[in-house]
Amino acid sequence: MKISRRRFLISTAASAATVTVLAGSKASAQTESGSSAVAANAGAGKPLPSWNDGSARKAIIDFVQATTIQGGPQFVPPEERIATFDQDGTLWVEKPMYSQVMYCLHRVGILAREKPELKDKEPFKTVLSGDREAIAKLSMKDLEAILMATLTGMTTGQFQTEVNQWLGEAKNHRWNRPYPDVTYQPMQEVLQYLRANGYKTYIVTGGGQDFVRVYAEQTYGIPPEQVVGTMGGVSYGYDKEGKPILTKEPKLLLNDDHAGKPEGIHMMIGRRPYAAFGNSVGDRQMLEYTKAGDGARLAMLVLHDDATREYAYGPAQGLPDSKVGTFTQELYDQAHKEGWTVISMKNDWKRIFPFDA
Repeated sequence: MKISRRRFLISTAASAATVTVLAGSKASAQTESGSSAVAANAGAGKPLPSWNDGSARKAIIDFVQATTIQGGPQFVPPEERIATFDQDGTLWVEKPMYSQVMYCLHRVGILAREKPELKDKEPFKTVLSGDREAIAKLSMKDLEAILMATLTGMTTGQFQTEVNQWLGEAKNHRWNRPYPDVTYQPMQEVLQYLRANGYKTYIVTGGGQDFVRVYAEQTYGIPPEQVVGTMGGVSYGYDKEGKPILTKEPKLLLNDDHAGKPEGIHMMIGRRPYAAFGNSVGDRQMLEYTKAGDGARLAMLVLHDDATREYAYGPAQGLPDSKVGTFTQELYDQAHKEGWTVISMKNDWKRIFPFDA
């Protein structure tokens, strides 16, 4: 199964690689709409309260007003109001490494307990050693073996249970909080604002579709059927008691990254979005596809330029280069040429996370 983005990015995870479960508290309670208690009250009064006044905030509000005023020249019927969001780096933190990669590395330890023979078999032996330099040197074939072993071979129900358990225990090491806590408060407000005005919000991610569907509703208020991601195959069968089950297979159905995003949108949603949000070169085609439609369209990219409150990486605008969430100068220039809005995390957001004071 080829997973273009994640398979080579594991080799850059030397600074983050760990194979032990990070014990911690359960993810903070979420409201029925999927946002934290802080976010639940954010929509009261002034729209997008965690945003500074500026062109980015204005672009969102102007777009919503233009497309929802009955009888207006840019009115969009409710059934056509579709907004798509990349996840990693757009809705929550993707540094130092994608959460799903961290999950896969963690799963190697569990697999080794279930199958002791893996402890002396590469590449699992290298991962279990905890030697970050050695892990960074693993070959593409080795990395694919890790993904195959940790993401397939179990029933869909087992996978959901294991991901839920990991999310309840593992923490982002910088903030020492469960991964669902390190979502971006300003983007949570955009999700709520759009839904309050009749838009359906979808996640369109290069991450594994089954992985994201486990927590998307609780974390973002986005139900599983509104998550489009990299899809692996499943096979139908029966368990020992004769109950029908689906087993995850090592077969790629859709690589939902780059051009795969508009392809996935067509296959899974069936409508061109009116608004699309991303943060990297992997989102370019989704924004192009969105803006190519008629009428008012909104395309936005989050630029990580706040090293103090989050991270700073690009390499657009002279920011440090990054293989995780790459935002090139070429993409930055294209955004300005084609009328996309670049969101400066440093300048446009009053706060980053729901737990910020």
